[in-house]
Amino acid sequence: MDVADLTRELVSIPSHEDETAAGDFVESWLREQTAAAVERDEDGNVFARVGEGETTLALAGHHDVVPPDDSQVDADGSYVVERRDGRLYGRGTADMKGCVAAAMCALRDVDPAALGCELVFVSFVAEEAGCLGSEAAVDDGFAPDYAVVGEGSTGYSAAGVTDVAVAHKGRRGSTITAHGTAAHASEPESGENAIYRASDAVDVVRDLEFPSTDVMGHEVAGSVAVTEIDGGSAWNVVPERCEVTVDERTVPGERAPIERVEELPGVEWTVDQDLPPMACEDAAFADLVLGVAADSQDGTPEHVVKPHATDAGNLARAGTDCVVVGAAEPGEAHTADESVSLDVLERCYRIYRSVAERL
Repeated sequence: MDVADLTRELVSIPSHEDETAAGDFVESWLREQTAAAVERDEDGNVFARVGEGETTLALAGHHDVVPPDDSQVDADGSYVVERRDGRLYGRGTADMKGCVAAAMCALRDVDPAALGCELVFVSFVAEEAGCLGSEAAVDDGFAPDYAVVGEGSTGYSAAGVTDVAVAHKGRRGSTITAHGTAAHASEPESGENAIYRASDAVDVVRDLEFPSTDVMGHEVAGSVAVTEIDGGSAWNVVPERCEVTVDERTVPGERAPIERVEELPGVEWTVDQDLPPMACEDAAFADLVLGVAADSQDGTPEHVVKPHATDAGNLARAGTDCVVVGAAEPGEAHTADESVSLDVLERCYRIYRSVAERL
């Protein structure tokens, strides 16, 4: 079974509400088709290990997907998968069952005796729910020395070129809650208007400087934005509560000081989600992967920065030096016409296998 056929099999399995069946397929295939030591942890993450050595390299991905568009589901509930014009169409083709399949085939085809490291394939659960599977794995002690994460890195420097991402932003989502005292709107002076207090907090957020840093000569710039506001109970009541949602794109080593809003009376700040950013700190590893990527295609790949969080953030938190190399191009994932280039999937297979053999 080649990468295209394996991708088709894996993509056809629904995994937006429950990824158990997809995990079962990955686990069974690895047990049947490889000589790896395969295990499934209590969270549903699937691991497969071959080779020996003091250094560990992980080929990492995830087998859950976002909910499909109606056009991507058959009447029996299975996912529609179509092959045309050199591409495979269907929910999860680009994000990211295609590169999970490429990594599975790479693990199958390497010669364990020729490896200078332990090679670990891992497919995490619940990436789309906030990278929960990789978070649990890291908390349980999973910390390879190096990792190639198969999220999209194609088309960043030039169309069709598979680049090597050496950093990505994280996301910290938080809520500012302003408390006041309710009163009749005809006598506003007898209460404390929570919306006014929330407006003062919004002004604080608006004036914050965006965090930024440098990774291997590339600027990684974050952002902070108020994205939702909710307050008040009736047109004639001074509101006693108002909530403001803040989206921050974090960068390695830097955070915006949003906690300053708590210096205002009646205002508190809580963090709802904190997906770590990633920065590769081993330039030699990043250069090795870039060299492999260059040897695997006609284009000239570059080190690039991704704008959004992946499982690489949790791995980096554990001390793993990560890069992101994958087939998905900007704008392909999470769409009604999601697709992936079959040629680029084969390219990713070659990159994954070659990195393992050269490390």
